[in-house]
Amino acid sequence: MKALRLFGPSDLRIVEEPQPQPGVDEVLLRVRAVTICHSDIHYYRDGRIGDTISTVPLVLGHEFCGEVVQVPASAHHLRVGDLVAVEPAVSCGTCRECREGNPNICENLFFSGTPPLDGAMREYMTYRPEFCYPLPADFSPEEGALLEPLGVALYAWDLGHLRLAESVAIVGCGAIGLLLVQLARVAGASLVLAVEPLTYRRDMAALWGGIPLNPDERLMQCADQLTGGQGADLVIETAGTLAGQDAAVRLAKRGGRVLFVGIPSEDRIDVPHHIARRKDLQMHAVRRMKHTYPRAITLLQRGMVELCPLITHHYPLEQAAEAFPIVAEYADEVIKAVIIP
Repeated sequence: MKALRLFGPSDLRIVEEPQPQPGVDEVLLRVRAVTICHSDIHYYRDGRIGDTISTVPLVLGHEFCGEVVQVPASAHHLRVGDLVAVEPAVSCGTCRECREGNPNICENLFFSGTPPLDGAMREYMTYRPEFCYPLPADFSPEEGALLEPLGVALYAWDLGHLRLAESVAIVGCGAIGLLLVQLARVAGASLVLAVEPLTYRRDMAALWGGIPLNPDERLMQCADQLTGGQGADLVIETAGTLAGQDAAVRLAKRGGRVLFVGIPSEDRIDVPHHIARRKDLQMHAVRRMKHTYPRAITLLQRGMVELCPLITHHYPLEQAAEAFPIVAEYADEVIKAVIIP
């Protein structure tokens, strides 16, 4: 089978390798769609995310959808031919965090496309069946892959505890930010500020009810006018930049809530302490998601959110290396690039 492996920063190569054979309690999947996340870009550009370093050739890809090829006898919820969304975080189920209902912070977590676990940018892969979620018949593989970022957005929304008719600011309108704009509309936010430097992404946020704002020198003046000088009840930062973190704290109201979802290259949270302290802000660094796939599937099935408009680029696996610099540089009005193995 073909696989795309990262041998070092910016060094992606198509290789031929044996098709994996499932163990007794594993499902065999034919990968149908993988979308590129900016976590993948960190590995592609820097060879690392924070203190997690890729030292051996790695298959990237954790936002993916597969078709079931072989099912173990123990997996009663799966059938051959099922299209499944896949939870990329493989938790142990036995550590204290898992037992307390927090598999996203499992002590023994393995994550697809993060060393040492290869990801989905290959034709076939084996997986534990309990992390595979069968999809309705009318779902596309691309939608199945994008249920992962939707799950991240949904978990962040849960943590925000926004009440009906409160205001929210989304800092960064990539895929997760745009999904949060949609969730804000569904959840009854009275005001949705969509802060984004790229015009085409601001335009897309506006289509879903966001008020587009450029993070320039007029940002706070515009936000004050829109919020009556109060600031937003909830601010969710998805930009993955230090500037985005700074803006998030400044946009929040006194006593407001700030969630940090983005992953900055600098591997730190850097905000003006005196502003955060004087506002008595509640700040939360968000670790992925937990228990969100069933609700994410329901949101899409009932037409409450849209995923396909986020897909701007398609590449076959053989040309996947061409997609990475486009995503890394935000070129060609990219939002989500999909790889089709």
